[in-house]
Amino acid sequence: MTSDPLAPLDLAFWNIESPEHPMHLGALGVFAAHSPTAGAHAADLLAARAAAVPGLRMRIRDAWEPHLLLRPSTFGGAAREPYPGFDPLDHVVLHAPADDFQAAAGRLMQCPLDRERPPWEAHVLPGEDGVSFAVLFKFHHALADGLRALTLAAAVLDPMDAPAARPRHAEEPTGGGLLPDVRRLPGLVRGALSDVGRALDIGASLAVSGLAVRSSPALTAEPSGTRRTAGAVVDLDDVHRIRKSAGGTVNDVLIAVVAGALRRWLDKRGDSSEGVAPRALIPVSRRRPRTAHPQGNRLSGYLIRLPVGDPDPLGRLDTVRTAMDRNKDAGSHRGAGAVALLADHVPALGHRLAGPFAGQAARLWFDILVTSVPLPGIPLRLGGHELTAVHPYAPLAQGQSLAVAVSTYRGKVHYGLVADAKAVPDLENLAEALSAEVETLLAACP
Repeated sequence: MTSDPLAPLDLAFWNIESPEHPMHLGALGVFAAHSPTAGAHAADLLAARAAAVPGLRMRIRDAWEPHLLLRPSTFGGAAREPYPGFDPLDHVVLHAPADDFQAAAGRLMQCPLDRERPPWEAHVLPGEDGVSFAVLFKFHHALADGLRALTLAAAVLDPMDAPAARPRHAEEPTGGGLLPDVRRLPGLVRGALSDVGRALDIGASLAVSGLAVRSSPALTAEPSGTRRTAGAVVDLDDVHRIRKSAGGTVNDVLIAVVAGALRRWLDKRGDSSEGVAPRALIPVSRRRPRTAHPQGNRLSGYLIRLPVGDPDPLGRLDTVRTAMDRNKDAGSHRGAGAVALLADHVPALGHRLAGPFAGQAARLWFDILVTSVPLPGIPLRLGGHELTAVHPYAPLAQGQSLAVAVSTYRGKVHYGLVADAKAVPDLENLAEALSAEVETLLAACP
């Protein structure tokens, strides 16, 4: 196993991290237990299987050697390399029985990963009821995006039938030299001009998106470094009924549910929702089967205003649908949500030096993250124990107090909420509002 340079966006995630803003993804899986010892057995299985997964043995090492043979992408940057002292027991932790999986997950999510070792952890939480246990997976965003994290987690679960990965063509270029092939110069010039135009489009859209529209202080409070998590589960059939009646896509409905839940939550806590329209970043995967960095982050995004201030539930859905259609027509490579693409054009040294400042700029870009993590449609198991629920968690950027992630699994939609615990002490109320908003949309549909 050889070292592998970090893709530009991976490098950005690695360098914007701070102790108060750890940049790891999470997923809390709840399993049905066949016996009180199921959690301990699951921890043993995870440790044994992790040792055989190459991606889990990779650490991230800064690469600062100013050697001419280094590729430009590695100079001043970082690379993944095998960790010779890898011990899965350092990464799989069996905890005491818990009566509240979400409360335990919140405390664990606020702890940064060890940057000197492979940046991932699995925390096994036996249930006090004896009939369930949970596993909290944590992966640094520089190690994996949502799709890659799913692949790594699936590798330590029970084997399942899955379609084979598309093989990489032998003739695909892998990059490398300091000088480009002269035969590609015209294309490079066109590409450079296109990149400049795209950057200008993104900058202009970002400036427009920042025009004053009221958000909520609850979403942009000063960070405390603490974390709280919560989850909600809704019926996918209900979401489909809303979609068929009111139009749009499943994703449109799920985003509109977030907007309506925020309205309920703000009004309940005494913060007026009138006129509130926070900027929501909706990540979009640009991963391709034959990408040069199959394990790297390949993300763009859409930026929309959540119509929290609109009292009409179907009106909120229509606004979300219109905004998402507009973003799709423009493409994920332009617009304010595509700022992540600019990371490809920043030298590695620039990521290292500007990382702390770039992290602080997130509050100028968006107010809340709403992301979707796909899961396979077949049942997942660990040691024969079936996965009954899974709540994904996104990292909190500087200046954000709340992030929302959503996964669809086995006919249910699972929302995962992560918040700054001091700024949002009533996160459970927002989770309840998500389920209530689905009922409101159902009642409003003709």
